Parts: sequence; structure tokens; C-alpha cells
Amino acid sequence: MSTADAPDAIAPAVPGPAPSILVISAPYYRQVVDGMLQAAKAIFAQASASVQVIEVGGAYELAQALAIAAASGQKFDGYVLLGCVVRGETDHYEFICASSMDAILRVATGHALCVGTALLTVNTLEQALARSHETGSNKGAEAAVACLKQLVLKRELAA
Repeated sequence: MSTADAPDAIAPAVPGPAPSILVISAPYYRQVVDGMLQAAKAIFAQASASVQVIEVGGAYELAQALAIAAASGQKFDGYVLLGCVVRGETDHYEFICASSMDAILRVATGHALCVGTALLTVNTLEQALARSHETGSNKGAEAAVACLKQLVLKRELAA
């Protein structure tokens, strides 16, 4: 789905207690990631969720931090991962994007975690900024909604 035709992000109704969410942020491109973070927080506010934010060095560390959080013993109902990788002149972009997303999926499925991911993989910084504005479509908001929808599913199946 493109950013231009994305529906407005609205938090789903989450049954049970208010969710506790950990946001793992890789703010290499601070303006982009902060825009997504603010949008994600707005969605979580709609769901009365508590939110804790931690930062990691870059996109490659997102999955590692998710695994550490999952093994920490702290109880989070869901996780949102935020980051941005802009294509450069070398094959580093392809390596980081593919390995980061694969690792995130492995950790999430291996631990049955409710995860929403907004790891932007773009050709230009302008593309990233267009996907992280405070108004309009925002990939951080979409990731927050995805996380909450996974949590709804998890709670419904556990009932």
C-alpha cells in the first residue's frame, strides 16, 4: 500500500486491560523517526496504552533489541519498531534492509510477539519525510495500528 492511498490510522478497540507497549527506535534519521514516533504515540493514546521508548544505534539493531526485550522478563503487550534506511551508493542498503526485516520477523514469530514495524526503506530522504509527516498518512501510526490489531487477535484467541 502506498502512503498516498493509505486510510487514516485509527486505533482498534483493544479488549482487556490497557496495553503496555515498547517502542524501539533507531533514530539515525532523527526527523523521520521522530515524526513516526509522534504519530505512533497518538495512536497509542487513543487506546489508552502506556508507552516506553528506547533507542538503538541503527536499523540493524532493531531485531537484537526486540529479542533482548522479549527475553528480559518485562511484560509488554506489544512492540513497535521504527527506523529508516536510505539507499546509498553501495550494496549496504540491500543487506541491511533484508537482514533487518528477516531478523525482526524471526524474533516476532519465534516469541509470538505483537509487533508493528515501520522500518522505512527508501531511495531518498524526501520519500522518508513524506511517510513520516505529523499530518496525513504516517508509517509510524500504521505500525502502531498493526501492533494493536495483533494484540486484539492474541487476546481474542486466548479468551
